[in-house]
Amino acid sequence: MSFSVIKHKELPYLSDINSSPKHFTCAEYFAGIGLIRLGLEQVGWKVVFANDWAHEKFEMYSAYFQDASKHYRVQDIFSVCHNDIPNTMLATASFPCIDLSLAGNLKGMGGQHSSAFWGFTKILENQVKKPRLVMLENVMGWLTSNNGQDFRITIQALNRLGYTCDVYTINAAHFVPQSRQRIFVIGVYTSHPNQNMVIFTRRSSSLKTQALEKAIAANNDLRWNFIDVPPLPETVNTGLNSVVEKISDDDERWWLENKVQHHLTMMSPVNLAYLKAFQNLPDYTYCTMYRRVREGKQRAELRKDGIAGCLRTARGGSSRQMLVRVGKGTIRMRLMTPREYARLQGVPDDYPIPSHINQALTGFGDAVCVPVITWIASHILNPLVKSIQDNTLVIPR
Repeated sequence: MSFSVIKHKELPYLSDINSSPKHFTCAEYFAGIGLIRLGLEQVGWKVVFANDWAHEKFEMYSAYFQDASKHYRVQDIFSVCHNDIPNTMLATASFPCIDLSLAGNLKGMGGQHSSAFWGFTKILENQVKKPRLVMLENVMGWLTSNNGQDFRITIQALNRLGYTCDVYTINAAHFVPQSRQRIFVIGVYTSHPNQNMVIFTRRSSSLKTQALEKAIAANNDLRWNFIDVPPLPETVNTGLNSVVEKISDDDERWWLENKVQHHLTMMSPVNLAYLKAFQNLPDYTYCTMYRRVREGKQRAELRKDGIAGCLRTARGGSSRQMLVRVGKGTIRMRLMTPREYARLQGVPDDYPIPSHINQALTGFGDAVCVPVITWIASHILNPLVKSIQDNTLVIPR
């Protein structure tokens, strides 16, 4: 593969790093299938508490993490008692995105799903010893939902709890062949934040977008804590070949010729010409395909940049991505497999795939990209922990 993911059994644990274990503990809310844990563990973090309401996601989590029953609570976040949660350095919340997403219903932070965020803040509010760091993750629509008010009220909520915030946009395409841009907010429990806007202004364009710049400008009255971070690594695009599951030509998952021809007739001349240019080459080329409605007609559209589009779930209003293989005189098509979804999220191949395909697709489609989390931990969270250890961050009174 074009990206490296350390297998779970090879991960460094707290005993392997030159720090006290108490400084690297994490409580993971909206834990899903454990991909935030996968990313954090590679650089010395340990999840000691996890929560999600979905039994199906716990099944996937526990099939990989053998200690799941000891710390994973399957229950609604509003029913989680703060007294049952151990003290941790970090709390993460990849809260539901459907009410913030363009693919969803845009009901915002008051919607049935995304309002679960307030269960997270309730827990933080009631904890006597709050985590020194929090990390939130959500879709780009979070910045603009309800004319930016949803983003503002979430930052205000963290501010009221004593957290000053930094915010980043990160596209998974810097690490894997998937275009998946997400917002990450890092909150630090301190009374001495760094409000220097110059730090944010000079930050690499790989970590911010115009929408984020507008959001910061519109909310410069809030309490921010900007730090210097390096740019993301250059995007290394070796194409989808690095994640494609090798399936024999007689596998029934490949579509029959009549279905392939039907989708070719749904393509524009530009897309057809693209495929024809690769059809007689000696090697296979892969691209993803989507069904769209254009001018009242259903079209089959190719993504021609060598990466997949953002993985989503049917619940999020998106259909399953299709894979096109062209070359050696042939054009073949099929749906992407759950293992390919996993690889596009940076998940190692020893992570079990459940027998129910929709369970697997939902689990991976709702999750985070593992190497993105590892990068954040290495370049943002771990340096913040060091500043806490060095007593350069002051706890609010």
